[in-house]
Amino acid sequence: MPRPTEIRLKRAEKLLEIAFDDGARFRLPAEYLRVESPSAEVQGHGPGQKVIVAGRRHVGILRVEPVGHYALRIVFDDLHDSGIYSWDYLHRLGTEQAERWAAYEAALAARGLSRDPPPRPAG
Repeated sequence: MPRPTEIRLKRAEKLLEIAFDDGARFRLPAEYLRVESPSAEVQGHGPGQKVIVAGRRHVGILRVEPVGHYALRIVFDDLHDSGIYSWDYLHRLGTEQAERWAAYEAALAARGLSRDPPPRPAG
């Protein structure tokens, strides 16, 4: 299992930079990390139960917290914080980013959903 050698939270850019001991380096946007959260709230409790999370284009990361020596908890500014991102899962998110992102955008389109948050009511 690859282990991280460097983790940098870029709050202004809304991304997490992570380098692994196998030489892989990834720039993972907050929106991508949020919609691919490993939490049961997003992934469901079994196969085929994944929830398509819409409206997170502008989500940011408040902080990252170590979980033992094997993972990170990411606290997003929409207050989602229940996902535990193992080193293996973060590496997989990096290597599969293009495919996962394309599938996410296709799922949004198929459901008539948007990456943009819904407009706020006037008043």
